[in-house]
Amino acid sequence: MSMNKSPHSVLPPIFAWRRVRVVLFACLPFILLMMPGWKVSYAVLIFRWFYIGALCLLVFGLFERWPRRLPGWISRWVLQVMAVAAIVPIATWTAYLITTQGDPVPFWEDSDRLTGFAAFTMISLLIAPWMAVSALMGQISGKVQRQALAFDLERSELERKAISSRLRLLQAQVEPHFLFNTLANVRELVDSGSAQASAVLNSLIAYLRAAVPRLHEPATTMRQEIELVRAYLDVMHMRIPDRLQFMVQVEDSSMDLHCPPMALLTLVENAVRHGIDPSEAGGRIEVRVVEENARCRCQVIDTGVGLQNGFDNLGTGLSNLRERLQLMFGDSARLSLNALVPQGANAELEFPARRGVP
Repeated sequence: MSMNKSPHSVLPPIFAWRRVRVVLFACLPFILLMMPGWKVSYAVLIFRWFYIGALCLLVFGLFERWPRRLPGWISRWVLQVMAVAAIVPIATWTAYLITTQGDPVPFWEDSDRLTGFAAFTMISLLIAPWMAVSALMGQISGKVQRQALAFDLERSELERKAISSRLRLLQAQVEPHFLFNTLANVRELVDSGSAQASAVLNSLIAYLRAAVPRLHEPATTMRQEIELVRAYLDVMHMRIPDRLQFMVQVEDSSMDLHCPPMALLTLVENAVRHGIDPSEAGGRIEVRVVEENARCRCQVIDTGVGLQNGFDNLGTGLSNLRERLQLMFGDSARLSLNALVPQGANAELEFPARRGVP
């Protein structure tokens, strides 16, 4: 069973090296400044400064953890700074007691040592609280940066989930759109009593067994997409054998490229539905896929009736595809549809060429 950590459980150790290093570097300049006029052992001078610094660090760390709860009228940082200031004269006093043991005269009766005690105390009172404030500001700044980073990561994750959900919704819209159109074609054959109805239905069943599991995949390969395109064109050719011819031409090196699911199939379906079907003479569909300059370029060319209704009136298929491309690739993907002379249309799709794990 997992438990949430309290803020105190993630505090750094009181004598963490980063903190000790700050105290050492803070004491060093005062040691060097006092050395020229120092009359006794330098070890005493070094011990006193480091002892005072260590006690200030200890108090700073203790009040960082204790008490666990504070009354609302005082902030923890105020308590820490006050504690550091309060410990300075005590630390200086005990440092002098330790280093003057055995002397015949107590240090507070020796004017020179009493002057030194006052100097240590005043300098420490000037420096230690400000160092505590600086340390607290650094902690606050670091906490703010960590929180900002956590918020950025959370926002990025939410955006990723939102895009993923939107893509799944769009692909769910593609599924019934494609299936209903294809089943309507089969129904026409059945209603007309065509002998090809059974063969077309068998081909459709084989196609759906391969296609449906891939409808909700975030990405597929060009090889899988081409298999779906061939299967779809086979079904359509069986339905209108005298009015549909097709050719699929794909470079072998392009077969392992990533491809948005049903992207190429959407272009082919639109070519059949809006180009070949309305034409009494039918036509030819050519599918070409090449990789150029780290981009995948797909072309679906048909010799049907052309762009009679314009690009924006071709139904949900292409508008859906454009939105999916925008979500997946942003401005690095391009979808265009151009009229051909004397008739027909050329649909082109470009997106970054990517390989490996989707």
